[in-house]
Amino acid sequence: MSRIRSRAGTAVLTALALTGAAGAGTAAAQPDAGTAAAACSVEYKVQNQWDSGFTTAVTVTNNGAAVNNWNLTWSYAGNQKVTSGWNADISQSGAAVTAKNVSYNGTLATGGSASFGFNGTYSGSNALPTTFKLNGVTCNEETDPTDPTDPTDPTDPTEPGDRVDNPYAGAKVYVNPEWSAKAKAETGGSRIADQPTGVWLDRIAAINGVGDGMGLRDHLDAALAQKGSGEEVVQLVVYDLPGRDCAALASNGELGPTEIDKYKTDFIDPIAAILADPKYAALRIVTTIEIDSLPNLVTNVSGRPTATPNCDVMKANGNYQKGVGYALDKLGDIKNVYNYIDAGHHGWLGWDDNFGASAELFKTAASGNGAKLSDVHGFIVNTANYSALKENNFAVGDTVAGKSVRESKWVDWNRYTDELSYAQAMRTKLVSLGFDQNLGMLIDTSRNGWGGTARPAGPGATTDVDTYVDGGRYDRRIHLGNWCNQSGAGLGERPQANPATGIDAYVWMKPPGESDGSSKAIDNDEGKGFDRMCDPTYTGNPRNNNHMSGALPDAPVSGHWFSAQFQELMKNAYPAL
Repeated sequence: MSRIRSRAGTAVLTALALTGAAGAGTAAAQPDAGTAAAACSVEYKVQNQWDSGFTTAVTVTNNGAAVNNWNLTWSYAGNQKVTSGWNADISQSGAAVTAKNVSYNGTLATGGSASFGFNGTYSGSNALPTTFKLNGVTCNEETDPTDPTDPTDPTDPTEPGDRVDNPYAGAKVYVNPEWSAKAKAETGGSRIADQPTGVWLDRIAAINGVGDGMGLRDHLDAALAQKGSGEEVVQLVVYDLPGRDCAALASNGELGPTEIDKYKTDFIDPIAAILADPKYAALRIVTTIEIDSLPNLVTNVSGRPTATPNCDVMKANGNYQKGVGYALDKLGDIKNVYNYIDAGHHGWLGWDDNFGASAELFKTAASGNGAKLSDVHGFIVNTANYSALKENNFAVGDTVAGKSVRESKWVDWNRYTDELSYAQAMRTKLVSLGFDQNLGMLIDTSRNGWGGTARPAGPGATTDVDTYVDGGRYDRRIHLGNWCNQSGAGLGERPQANPATGIDAYVWMKPPGESDGSSKAIDNDEGKGFDRMCDPTYTGNPRNNNHMSGALPDAPVSGHWFSAQFQELMKNAYPAL
């Protein structure tokens, strides 16, 4: 499908405030019971238009008395049909369209605004609607729809500003409408459907959209629609290195180990070109750079018990470092982009022989192939993993029956017991190596809540160190090395800014409900293999000390929707839903 996204092809209509009675012959919606009628202004913008479809952003501003619920109505003069929407419940009868608030944006104070958007189809002429009604009251004073410099149009180019210390501070975070729709379709899913999640660019086709799905520009346009007058963060996962994820077959990618030039020209360059569009300069764009890549070059290469031939290949050809450096350089040149490098998790890099070596490798990757340390705004830990945020019932310094907690089978001489302590320690180490002293950390809490009936209420018995740790640990995995679709896992802390010292935000970078990998071999065109760690019958390997995998059964290919996992995460959420 050929899509036209040029500025000249953007149609803009602004309807300003007018209080009055509903006109005859207009498909007006009646005010909700007990809700005051409101004067209003409406901005309706066709942001993208192609041969038979269009994307529109709508902002409605209440200029009258505060309302607790709102609906906005209009009618089309042509054959336009709304096909999907976000941030509003949209229905259509004939030419008449009604957009109603959803659970999180129903209250409009005087002067308050709500933004939503939708995709639609048409043939012939895509004429703009001329009359809008908020709770039955008409808003119909127009400005010139052909003026490309309309100062109220948020799609006009703006100058990028200086980066802030923490992009999440004082900002909303983009709610992916595609993920939100899947969450809402699940029983009980509406409780979390308004949470922000990462948008995964995990193959070249994802840049323009796979099938009928949203591409990168679609997401950025939707973020502008959600933004309103405040600040908005968009979270992207940049994830398509050559020879990707050399130690886990489930997340292998489309590019072969030597295809570094294709990675640069067909993946990073198009992403950078889109993000650099001045249209998106008002967004704060957070990029998570290539999860599960650099740490593999420390832990899963020859000389280590968990070595794999694929990781030896990637260490030898240097394409992980080349790709990460190139991405940091290209994206770091864009003033409203904030790069965060993946730094594994405590159950991967928390041991003495992994921790320092990984930090040194991060510095090397961020200092070559065009990249410099200033291209790195921060690091992210626990991406798409399950490690507990904070273990309150035991600490590394505890001693039980003459043995340190580090000697327990679960901790196994690790220096850290949870993600918060690991993230803060990794930050200190990275700053000591020359990274910015204001370096910020992100922690992915999308699946590390470990609540439900299995969550311990206090420490384990002190009969021996293993009983003490196993009885008190929140993380209920069979082994710390288990990573695929874990049974018993729950949603963790909700996304929030500045939650702890050195931590920019808790985030849900991995969208809850998206599979880690298939529980059996499934043919696919995404380059994703079958990893036995996703098979619930698998008895393990050296990476999980030959324990059972702990994976849920009947899982689809990684990244595809897994309803059973989504329900498991809600059931075991901590804090509880």
